[in-house]
Amino acid sequence: MDTTSQWDRKSTTVVTKLSPMQKPYTILGILAAIILFISIVTVIDIVQGVLFIIGLALGATLLHARFGFTSAFRRLMSVGNVQGLQAHMLMLAIATTLFAIILGTGFSFTGVTPQGYVFPVGMSVLVGSFIFGIGMQLGNGCASGTLYSVGGGASSMILTLLAFIGGSVIGAYHFTFWMEDTPSLPPISLAESTGLGYFGGWLVQMVLFAVIYWITVQIAKKKNPPMMKPLATTAGWKKVFRGAWPLFAAAIILALLNALVLAVRGTPWGITSAFALWGGKALMAVGIDVTSWGYFTGANGEALSQTVLADSTSVLNFGIILGAFISAAVQGTFKPKRMKLGVAGASIIGGLLMGYGARLAFGCNIGAYFGGIASFSLHGWVWMVMAMLGTLLALFIRPLFGLKNPKPTDSVC
Repeated sequence: MDTTSQWDRKSTTVVTKLSPMQKPYTILGILAAIILFISIVTVIDIVQGVLFIIGLALGATLLHARFGFTSAFRRLMSVGNVQGLQAHMLMLAIATTLFAIILGTGFSFTGVTPQGYVFPVGMSVLVGSFIFGIGMQLGNGCASGTLYSVGGGASSMILTLLAFIGGSVIGAYHFTFWMEDTPSLPPISLAESTGLGYFGGWLVQMVLFAVIYWITVQIAKKKNPPMMKPLATTAGWKKVFRGAWPLFAAAIILALLNALVLAVRGTPWGITSAFALWGGKALMAVGIDVTSWGYFTGANGEALSQTVLADSTSVLNFGIILGAFISAAVQGTFKPKRMKLGVAGASIIGGLLMGYGARLAFGCNIGAYFGGIASFSLHGWVWMVMAMLGTLLALFIRPLFGLKNPKPTDSVC
């Protein structure tokens, strides 16, 4: 059936026949989620269990909308499609509003004083975000994209994830050099460092989001790019579980969930610190002492000696993978495929670049871009610009691995 003939080009979804639900996978995923939830609550506490549930919701949201950071940047830089970036602006505007309230009032569900992701702006952020931008285009997924794609059955993303962990460990090994031997400005908050306060910082960022949104409208008018390929959905209440979700709806949900993470654990949603922890634990298990590395000090060092279930970022990541797996099974789309050699090579190189870049840039598309900007951190805005420049360069590299870029003549992208 030609679904595009029924498609309203203003929508990112189209009502059509869906694949049958994969009931065995669905049951397996739900059972795994229940067992892991009970284990987390038993070994740690109910707060950690709540974070796991939030992770499940994040994974489901990302999968149902195929919410992309990598694809949004690639579509923008290649053909001028702005749908993804417009969704980002909506997401960031809502998250910024909620973060301003939470950080400005000190609101918390658990009594932990909330703190945003505000980090220094220096050579490490410039280099790290740039190579992350290259890496996510080669690996065909960012940090969040890697996790939900692994859960959704994308075979190549397993290689990306393993390489991501490896790159994170290398970045942790070089962490001291980048922090101490390269030039850097101090952490700069558009709310606290400027004297504007959270209301003033909120106004500044709202203006920036509006300006960027207006620019995207002008780009779309000038280039008339192909629209995003619509995702299959259905009508009625079944859409919640079985069908794809509109991109803007997912943007709103992700903003709400990130604010919820901040109000529960005291810091925004993050992903890649867990990768460094997993890699560090793996090295410790084979007799390599990483405790002398500059990265593994303080809380990062303490995490090495504790169960991984005590690490809230790891628990969120487990939830994302499982949430995406369950959602894919319900949609009937969990169908791993064989990967081509070029794709495998790109996945490994991309994962290594992302892992290394995330350590240098104090986070990835979630911790630095999403969480950083929502926290009013200048480094989040710098990350956005440099990752887009990295994406631009990667457009010339992708074809070497057999990866295709969107073209202006495509019917959809």
